[in-house]
Amino acid sequence: MTITELLASHRAGQSLGQGFYKSPDVFARDMDLLVARWTCAAHTSEIPSSGDYVVAELGLESAIIVRGADGVVRALANVCRHRGSRVCVKPRGHAAILTCPYHAWTYNLDGSLRQARQMPEGFDPAAHGLMPLPLAIVGGLIFICFAGTPPAIDAAAAALSTMTTQFGWDTAKIAARKTYSVASNWKLVLENYHECYHCGPAHPEFSDLHTLARPGERTIGDTDVEAWSNTPDGQEVFRVMRSRLAEGAATGSRNGKPVAPLMGSASYSDPCVFGELGFLSAFLAYPDYGVIYRFIPRGVLETEMEVLWLVNGKAEAGTDYDADTLTWLWDVTSLADKKIIERNQAGVLSRAYQPGPFSLMEPGTRQYVERYVRELEALG
Repeated sequence: MTITELLASHRAGQSLGQGFYKSPDVFARDMDLLVARWTCAAHTSEIPSSGDYVVAELGLESAIIVRGADGVVRALANVCRHRGSRVCVKPRGHAAILTCPYHAWTYNLDGSLRQARQMPEGFDPAAHGLMPLPLAIVGGLIFICFAGTPPAIDAAAAALSTMTTQFGWDTAKIAARKTYSVASNWKLVLENYHECYHCGPAHPEFSDLHTLARPGERTIGDTDVEAWSNTPDGQEVFRVMRSRLAEGAATGSRNGKPVAPLMGSASYSDPCVFGELGFLSAFLAYPDYGVIYRFIPRGVLETEMEVLWLVNGKAEAGTDYDADTLTWLWDVTSLADKKIIERNQAGVLSRAYQPGPFSLMEPGTRQYVERYVRELEALG
């Protein structure tokens, strides 16, 4: 089926048709959609000093997130202005200047061209700097967009900052990082992360600690933003919601007991907070640690989940926290998600697959799917 036919065949309240999860043409259109939205690329603690950089990728696109000599954080397209080679080939590092490994064009940390050898008369260095990309920083979270004109991020940033401010994410640091490769289309990965219908059967560790896994037990706060929807006013979409832990649990850990020093102004009586921005970025704040999920589509049936654990910026590994204890819950949860999502993808590829109805515990996934359909239709 063509993309037009797939969109026409979709029925509200049901999962997507098979072609959405296996068609190369749909995946290519998906990437057109995703590169034009904001995505979390890094945390400011990864680039504390001038010359520190990280590389963020999305599909065929690559960006250098670098702190300049002036202390300003910038996002630059990782594409040499000579003949297009990648400039930075390591995922992170430090450099006084950025040098293309192909023909040794060099760039200053602000992206301006520093030197290009043996160029003809009339060559204008000022016209050949690395292309700047939109960048926004919210509570230490670095968001970038690969499109020249991204959606407005103001409302989303204001909502997300209520979480990052309370939990001190702007002064936090990364304590651990793990990447999980999932043999699945990116949409099945994100659909899984927008519902807790599966939490009871698949995540007993999570369900024992979180009231979110129990219908009717989670209360919504006045500042929560629950509904995903497309935004005709040009604003990026977001969601922030609070959920109390089970009685007696202070944080998301094996026994519910604290695993690291408190962060920001949070206390152990505070509910945990879930946040999301755009299509591919999700966050979870506990009083003593935070979790960043970066979902990275790599192919039609290949998605990476990069998970970063944040702790108080002054906390010391081995003294204030143990990395294995800190990462236990969301490591075991991510490994279980990998398994169930890959089983989901295998079933969706079957000739017997047909779209099924969403349950009452899947409003987030239903909203996510309907927004995806509307925005794909809008691309034409």
